[in-house]
Amino acid sequence: MEVNQISKILGGQKTLHLRVHQREDLISLSNHGVTKDALLNLTRHLRFSVNQIAELLSISGRTIQRYSRKKHFNRHISEQILQIAEVAAKGGQVFEDKDNFLAWMKQSNVALGGKSPQSLLSTRFGTQMVLDELGRIEHGVVS
Repeated sequence: MEVNQISKILGGQKTLHLRVHQREDLISLSNHGVTKDALLNLTRHLRFSVNQIAELLSISGRTIQRYSRKKHFNRHISEQILQIAEVAAKGGQVFEDKDNFLAWMKQSNVALGGKSPQSLLSTRFGTQMVLDELGRIEHGVVS
């Protein structure tokens, strides 16, 4: 998967204030912190509400609203934002159709214990399960 696609989903270099060309750049970005602007770009891309994304990040929607657009989230929240962006990038690549991917994200999935992929994005482990399932779909492996 292209790291550039993760950057694009978040708004690119202009929004991230860092060039993101390889996975190591994601480490720098998480340490530097993802801005509220970048989070809002991800939210729009996934067609989530601010409250939906806030729930996944274990913060309140009000906290996000209080942040200025250029304020950086801490490393922990930034990492979760980047992991969710990675799912969005991989999903777009696998499904080749954003609407189909977004519909898949909301459906319960037997391979994910009957949970929807979207509901698992609140933890690193859940996010990895979703990425693994996308990998299986990409390679034609039916769970």
